[in-house]
Amino acid sequence: MGKQKKARKYATMKRMLSLRDQRLKEKDRLKPKKRKEKKDPSALKEREVPQHPSCLFFQYNTQLGPPYHILVDTNFINFSIKAKLDLVQSMMDCLYAKCIPCITDCVMAKIEKLGQKYRVALRITKDPRFERLPCTHKGTYADDCLVQRVTQHKCYIVATVDQDLKQRIRKIPGVPIMYISNHRYNIERMPDDYGAPRF
Repeated sequence: MGKQKKARKYATMKRMLSLRDQRLKEKDRLKPKKRKEKKDPSALKEREVPQHPSCLFFQYNTQLGPPYHILVDTNFINFSIKAKLDLVQSMMDCLYAKCIPCITDCVMAKIEKLGQKYRVALRITKDPRFERLPCTHKGTYADDCLVQRVTQHKCYIVATVDQDLKQRIRKIPGVPIMYISNHRYNIERMPDDYGAPRF
């Protein structure tokens, strides 16, 4: 009789220590799982409801009133220049009240970054009628800055032509949007009680 051949074992693995083995050091050992406590079905369920600001009374913003503070975006200034509109005068024609255009540090930085091509916009923003708002947050992304400011303080109207920014602001209750159409300023989501024109 011939020698019996030994079959080679495929896909075999060396025996390894379990991570819960007592021979392992305490720091390398796997911690035992904690059992979840069963919830009492008779207990009351708590849920968090977002707190709405006190200035909103049935979507009517009581902080909004003349003189209007209008947060201006970069592209709004550029489109106003293209449409040959005076910012402050056109705002007053739209709202029939005194308007104070406000510009944040982020928007100012964005206009300065645009360079020589937008020097007219830079000169307009340095007008003494514009109110300068300092920014305390990190980064200089203008859209985030405007959304954050409007969320915290509901006393502003946002002037922008940017569709993405408009979509973000529409989700915040009680904040009107000013935009340009047919070579004039229009306002969106302004309460009727303020006497704003409807187009």
